[in-house]
Amino acid sequence: MTATAPHFGPSPSTPAPRRPLAAAALLAALIGMVFGLLLGGAGTASAHAALTGSDPQDGAVVNTAPKEITLTFSEQVAMGDGSIRVLDPSGKRADTAAAPRDLQSGSTVKYGVSLHTGLPDGTYTVAWQAVSADSHPVSGAFTFSIGAPSKTTVALPADEAGGGLVGTLYGIARYAAYAGFVLLAGGAAFVLACWQRGAGAQPLQRLVVRSWMTLTAATLAMLLLRNPYTGSGKLADAFDLDGLKAVLDTKPGAALVSRLLLLGASALFIAVLFGAYAKREDEREKKDLTFGLAIGGTVIAAGIAGTWALAEHASTGIQPGIAMPVDVLHLLAVAAWLGGLTALLVALYRTPDIGATAVRRFSRIAFGSVLVLTATGIYQSWRQVGTWSALTGTGYGQLLLVKVGLVAVLVGIASISRRWTAQLATGGVGTTGAGAGAEAEEAEEAEVRTAVETEADGATQASVSEDPARAAQLARQRAAVATAEKKRIRDADPDRSGLRRSVLAEVGVAVALLAVTTVLTSTEPGRTEEAARTSTATAAPAPAGPVNLTLPFDTGGKNGEGTVRMDIDPARTGANELHIWIDDIDGKAMDVPELKLAFTLESKDIGPLPVVPVRLTEGHWTASGVQIPMAGNWKVAVTVRTSDIDQTTIDKNVKIG
Repeated sequence: MTATAPHFGPSPSTPAPRRPLAAAALLAALIGMVFGLLLGGAGTASAHAALTGSDPQDGAVVNTAPKEITLTFSEQVAMGDGSIRVLDPSGKRADTAAAPRDLQSGSTVKYGVSLHTGLPDGTYTVAWQAVSADSHPVSGAFTFSIGAPSKTTVALPADEAGGGLVGTLYGIARYAAYAGFVLLAGGAAFVLACWQRGAGAQPLQRLVVRSWMTLTAATLAMLLLRNPYTGSGKLADAFDLDGLKAVLDTKPGAALVSRLLLLGASALFIAVLFGAYAKREDEREKKDLTFGLAIGGTVIAAGIAGTWALAEHASTGIQPGIAMPVDVLHLLAVAAWLGGLTALLVALYRTPDIGATAVRRFSRIAFGSVLVLTATGIYQSWRQVGTWSALTGTGYGQLLLVKVGLVAVLVGIASISRRWTAQLATGGVGTTGAGAGAEAEEAEEAEVRTAVETEADGATQASVSEDPARAAQLARQRAAVATAEKKRIRDADPDRSGLRRSVLAEVGVAVALLAVTTVLTSTEPGRTEEAARTSTATAAPAPAGPVNLTLPFDTGGKNGEGTVRMDIDPARTGANELHIWIDDIDGKAMDVPELKLAFTLESKDIGPLPVVPVRLTEGHWTASGVQIPMAGNWKVAVTVRTSDIDQTTIDKNVKIG
């Protein structure tokens, strides 16, 4: 998305091709910005809250039934009725179905639910769902056993929280809101900063007004869908008044309401911009009004951008006090650049009198936007991304490569646009090359037409003055002829036509880049995808004795890469002994704060059967008497936690005889 600015930069007296050093420097900045933006989008998947602990722990076997279940999270979460459910082996509720109790103490985020008394022995499933501080729903499940592990018939939903039809509609509304904001803010900025006479151009008016309508409708849709998106997942709950009231009490709900209020202020801004401002003739008064609209518009745009920063990823994690204003600057720069580019495209196609001066003014704004995007993108990359590994060979990495390829195409198109812009800057709109000779002929033709029209007007003046309807019809005809004449002159200019086509191509590639980025933000990071694919690609062969497994992992945090080596002896039904060794990337013993195992026989719907190994020494864990009730192709899942918030689960299939 970063190759538009190169075609706006040459001075009127200096051709673009004679400045290779400036072009190379700008291209380097653009490439840096692209990778910053890519990494910024990539990092969002790891910004949600994580479950860091529970009591009982995942896979624990307790002698007596606990009175309550508590969950601990890495950051603030919002919970409601039914956010934590405890199910017995038959799938019935084992908790009291009351709302989770807030047990927070200091910086520890903890919630709990009470259990029924007299629970029988067996394996219990704890399913939870919450809304993390970055406004996204998160969910998970784990098991513990009372007395001894048992079979369980609990079948958890396959869809993650925030998925399904409601999740799709919410995603569409979310990105429609982004698009509406970009076009609204960028289009208005283009009129005020680049082409003030464009305030009276209907095509630009329609662009800005429709963008406002899109952003408003998308915000309303998100407000209605917020309850089912973070809760039941049922579309009918969008009109639940109690649910809507609960949404308004949350930070994302307050942000959406604030956005609607700011959109009310922006409606007044648009009315003044395309009303009093467009009709103002006095230059001094118009200059004062321009200043006032610029200040007011900037405040409104920054406020709307802040509704995203205050409720989503920028508000969580490290340095939120810096990340939120950086995110606002990032959104404003995107709006000024992409929204302004779209407004320029509309003006080139739909208005006959936009000049080279407006193009040069947008040049400076686009270049400044590139610099801001570069700086903010680099910061976001540092803040949210942990690694560049798995760039190739994973779906996530391949999307990055596709995006870089699209950027290369965009840079190529921008170089063509740059040449057209240089010609317009030196010759002006409609007066370059062969267009000058054509205009001379058009002027002569215009004189002849004027003479004929004057004579005709003289002959019909009396009749027209007596017939108001005829006068109105004649005025409409003359206006239509004048508009058609302007369009003919505009379309005859080869430089303007060339710039129009190249800018259209740039916008098309930019749309493709936005689509790839949208997919990228919902794709599993390459580092975890690669580790999971490696561990599950093939199953171990049927053993004649002990089974040896090797599973690489990467939790994504500092010192989070390593390898799990596991021995299962004798790898048969009945009791088995497990030995697990954890090595870092250098092959040395690696100490981790937590290690969990689970066995699942998916073909028979058995499991997961949790196993809690005991730490013997640094990097060496063991578990004795692990019961495998049935022969088959079992999935062994290993969860490794390397810090308070960094953990991953890897699995491999193994044949148990």
